[in-house]
Amino acid sequence: MTDAQQTHVVLVGHGMVGQRFLEALTEAEPRPPGLRITVLAEEPRRAYDRVHLTSWFSGTTAEELSLCDDAFAAEHGIDIRLGDPVETIDRAARTVTTRAGHTVGYDTLVLATGSYPFVPPVPGHDTPGCFVYRTIEDLEAIKAAAERARVGVVVGGGLLGLEAAGALTAMGLDTHVVEFAPRLMALQIDDGGGRVLRRKIQDLGVTVHTDAGTRAIVDRAGRVAGMVLSDGTELATDLVVFSAGVRPRDRLARAAGLAVGERGGIVVDEYCRTDDPHVLAIGECALAVDGRVYGLVAPGYAMAEVAARQLVAGPPDPDRTFTGADLSTSLKLLGVDVAGFGDAHGVAEDCVEVLYSDPLAGVYKKLVIGADGRLLGGVLVGDAEAYAQLRPLTGSPLPVPPEQLVLPAAAGPRGQLALPDTAVVCSCHGVAKGTIRAAVTEHDVVDVPGVKRCTKAGTGCGGCVKLIGKIVTEELAAAGIETRRGLCEHFARYTRAELYEIVRVKGIGSFARLIDEHGSAEGPDADGCEVCKPAVGSILASLSGGHILDGEQAALQDTNDHFLANLQRNGSYSVVPRIPGGEVTPEGLITIGEIARDFGLYTKITGGQRIDMFGATVDQLPSIWQRLVAAGFESGHAYGKALRTVKSCVGQTWCRYGVQDSVALAIELELRYRGLRSPHKLKSAVSGCTRECAEAQSKDFGVIATAEGWNLYVGGNGGTTPRHAELLASDLDHDTLIRTIDRFLMLYIRTADRLERTATWLTRIEGGLDHVRAVVMDDALGICADLDELMGRHVETYEDEWAATLADPERVRRFVSFANAPGVPDPTVRFTAEREQIKPVLFERLEVRGR
Repeated sequence: MTDAQQTHVVLVGHGMVGQRFLEALTEAEPRPPGLRITVLAEEPRRAYDRVHLTSWFSGTTAEELSLCDDAFAAEHGIDIRLGDPVETIDRAARTVTTRAGHTVGYDTLVLATGSYPFVPPVPGHDTPGCFVYRTIEDLEAIKAAAERARVGVVVGGGLLGLEAAGALTAMGLDTHVVEFAPRLMALQIDDGGGRVLRRKIQDLGVTVHTDAGTRAIVDRAGRVAGMVLSDGTELATDLVVFSAGVRPRDRLARAAGLAVGERGGIVVDEYCRTDDPHVLAIGECALAVDGRVYGLVAPGYAMAEVAARQLVAGPPDPDRTFTGADLSTSLKLLGVDVAGFGDAHGVAEDCVEVLYSDPLAGVYKKLVIGADGRLLGGVLVGDAEAYAQLRPLTGSPLPVPPEQLVLPAAAGPRGQLALPDTAVVCSCHGVAKGTIRAAVTEHDVVDVPGVKRCTKAGTGCGGCVKLIGKIVTEELAAAGIETRRGLCEHFARYTRAELYEIVRVKGIGSFARLIDEHGSAEGPDADGCEVCKPAVGSILASLSGGHILDGEQAALQDTNDHFLANLQRNGSYSVVPRIPGGEVTPEGLITIGEIARDFGLYTKITGGQRIDMFGATVDQLPSIWQRLVAAGFESGHAYGKALRTVKSCVGQTWCRYGVQDSVALAIELELRYRGLRSPHKLKSAVSGCTRECAEAQSKDFGVIATAEGWNLYVGGNGGTTPRHAELLASDLDHDTLIRTIDRFLMLYIRTADRLERTATWLTRIEGGLDHVRAVVMDDALGICADLDELMGRHVETYEDEWAATLADPERVRRFVSFANAPGVPDPTVRFTAEREQIKPVLFERLEVRGR
């Protein structure tokens, strides 16, 4: 920009892309002399983070989502006018006129008007109860309507549609997704990934309809009452959210005579200029030179930076152009990791696909490899751990065989990908690995928040944060600087064990206080993430932090803990009452049988000596619990990271080989440790002799009777990586045995990482079993009194979560609101008969395949 040029820039629209344009323009050095900036926005609030918009439902405030504060506007002298959209552009006079009648002159006009949600023009689309999913105001309206609704339908199975479905599900609605394409996320993933994604989402209770259009919205008494699909099926619903794509907001440009594309979008060149040299367009309203309208934030940011550069540099800068962008995407939808990058559909000639598919585990991975060995793209569903490293390598030869990158870790050693410094790690802001390394080596950055402040990497969609952390750690290690492995970004300085000590010592009783005093509560995820929230919830519960469904605690729980029951693959739930030691009276058996009969449940005796009842809907759970509690049963905690069972043989009471009363001890242990929240589930067993009928040596802690007392084994587990338990102590008397188990469990809970089984913990901690033995039996660290006190507090404060829920109408109300009207069966939960019992009807049967 020369001195002779005018310096008044008017920005129309203040979304994420508009804000990035302001940042890029004001970051220019030296700042153009006399620059004035005016922003004219339609929304009543400044730019906010739409990428993390759904976090608003889980407590993130509008202020926390905001991308522009008072200080930014004041520092740069930016005049931001909200709630008064531009109505007309007079290109000859170089003025714009707002809805309120204000006329503002410009020297350069930047259109960042974004897009608008596409609503199919079906009959009834404007019926009260129909919404779009675009702004905070939209979300406020949806939340208010959801409080009076039981069923919701989302039209659209793309990124935003599945986020909307997740929000409705979290609010307790029975949720349907209707997608016109034959698979979910049709643009990002292929058929195989779509099948796995569909199955995983249906397992979470969301009903998916693909190859289905919307014929009409049913209006009864002036409110949404249903939706008719293209095949004539009618879905009963109280609420409809349209998320069927977006269209560029190019009305202003059309009316002003600017060139627009045949299918919409303001035509721009590689410098984001329209056919009027005084008007630029960026973001979702612009049609780029490659004929695309980009709906992702990363291309929008790139366009914003190009436009700002042209204003600052004067003549067009050939080094800063926009000719296209990477459409790679990685995110978590309803708790499912999904990623697509590069040529995800394998359209290149002579390409081959390296595929791993395990629908039973919910994992699908595909890499597309070119004829010359270059990585062209890929799809990852259920396990997107490798995305951050694979995406930057797109277009380059892989340094390891591709099969090493798609096989599960248990199948063998995994290849390590060394990214070059030129690899773009953060596609939202175009930050390369070399820039991140330089932030560490040249600017003394030591953590991810520091990288964000220094480079903006990781402040967009957030998909690169884990890789950024790895790069920072590796760079610090190369410099000989000690690094610490924190729980997550929000608690980067502390491990789970350290947070446990902080909560215990300071008596912290809430996640909010913990993150406020010892964490990082900045940005759109200020309310925590899927890593720290359940981990802290477990810590609070293990330290007697109150009922897990009360107040803030409820928002911290994993899916099953939300309803004190295990979600099954067809959206129903299982109920597992505790049967200590496997001992149950005939009256108890009759009660369980009558409940299963009356509610039409499937019953199965498990390997842990319990009776599972499957097929209950959410609204039935309190009624089932009521009858079980009245008969003396309580929650078996099958849904929690807690003690599951203490299995036993019949012992010396009945068995001619038994040398101790294994049943009595198993019952005592189960009742003592019931409800004990821990980093991972706990399983135990007691065998009455060395014949080991209870399989105690495959448990987290197992006891085997001897003629002299009891042998205690610890650190065993089954699963995909089975491990034999190790002998901790021999021939213990009863009291010493109990005390040793108490201390072992509390030491594990106190020091283990999140989701770390005792087997992994024992092999990880320095000193292993010998160290544990010294601590719990010889008090080598002088903490046994603390461990004893913690277990004593647990035993004294235990309460059955089912009974406690039933005693509080507020807790019960959450279950009533999550199902159809009383007496009306949930149409999304279906069963058929097999072997004289029910079994779930699944939407499709998938095969494990590879090629």
